[in-house]
Amino acid sequence: MNDWTAFGRVDADGTVYVKTAEGERVVGSWQAGTPDEGLSHFARRFDDLVTEVDLIEARLNSGAADAAHSLSSVKRIRTSLAEAHVVGDIDGLATRLDRLATTAEEKAGEARAAREVARGEALARKTALVEEAEKIAAESTGWKAAGDRLKEILEEWKTVRGVDKKSDGELWKRFSAARDGFTRRRGAHFATLDGQRKQAQAAKEELVKEAESLSDSTEWGPTAARLKELMGEWKAAPRASKEAEQRLWERFRGAQDAFFTRRSEVFSARDAEYRGNLERKQAILTEVESLDVDADPRGAQNKLRDAQAAWHDAGRVPRESAAGLDRRWRAAEDRIRVAMDTAWRKTSPQDNPLLQQMREQVAEAEQRLERARAAGDNRRIKEAEQALATKKQFLDLAEQAG
Repeated sequence: MNDWTAFGRVDADGTVYVKTAEGERVVGSWQAGTPDEGLSHFARRFDDLVTEVDLIEARLNSGAADAAHSLSSVKRIRTSLAEAHVVGDIDGLATRLDRLATTAEEKAGEARAAREVARGEALARKTALVEEAEKIAAESTGWKAAGDRLKEILEEWKTVRGVDKKSDGELWKRFSAARDGFTRRRGAHFATLDGQRKQAQAAKEELVKEAESLSDSTEWGPTAARLKELMGEWKAAPRASKEAEQRLWERFRGAQDAFFTRRSEVFSARDAEYRGNLERKQAILTEVESLDVDADPRGAQNKLRDAQAAWHDAGRVPRESAAGLDRRWRAAEDRIRVAMDTAWRKTSPQDNPLLQQMREQVAEAEQRLERARAAGDNRRIKEAEQALATKKQFLDLAEQAG
């Protein structure tokens, strides 16, 4: 503090005063030295108060302090200012403490609200755990999974804190009752299970017999599907006694393995065949793609017809290669077709064999019409006129396209 006299003074008899908006008041007496030393002594006390306020404010703003505790400290210091034996800007510090008290109250309120929310969430979580446990106790028949889940619920229960004692006790009673109910129901289930094991053994004997009857089948698709169905039925069926279950399972699994091993061998041979077919088709396709369609489109078309027969005879290929081969084959066909169309359009109308053929058909239709008119047969005349008109229309279209 550079100017102690702005906030206090020491009179001739050593009495120390502090200056406030309400006037001066006595804060002590100084006889040990000069007045300046006395003011300095009481100013340091004021600095200690400011330091304490600085620390409270910093901790409050950082969130490290409990807001309610900070508020209590602020109120304590604020109340003490009226009689504090210090020299300094007490009014300024009071204003600062009032602002800090407001902030602390807001943060304390927020903390209370957060605790209420947390308590509500904890209550809701424990309620949900109890309801889940009650549902398991009433409905679940997956005994191991349900038992494991109840253990997990108990462990999670221990981690949920903040519920009031009364509510927690009521929820715990419900949870304990649910666990006890589940334990009794599970015990009753296993008490009746022994009587069901003989029935389960008989049912699984039938499944084994059917699986063994299918082990030599060569109807790969339907048999594989049926064996998978049998596996599903096996899993869904109750368990027989431990010894019988193991013995029947070994027979059942052995029958399945025998079938799927043979199928794998057949499929491996077929895959080898398909790979050979793929090589043949790739060779055929390479030959078709290398044809010089521009130089001899008709020859390319003839070779394509021969290649199509060879392509068909080559047989099936692996599924993953089929689509790519088909795309290449269609592209090769389209290339030859486009070349043929281009060559046909370049042919003069007089030399075009198709147009020549269509003209001959028109001439034949005209002759049939003349013969029908000479015979006076109206029905034949009408049919001949219609045929002639159609052929002329096709000829006109073809000549226009050419």
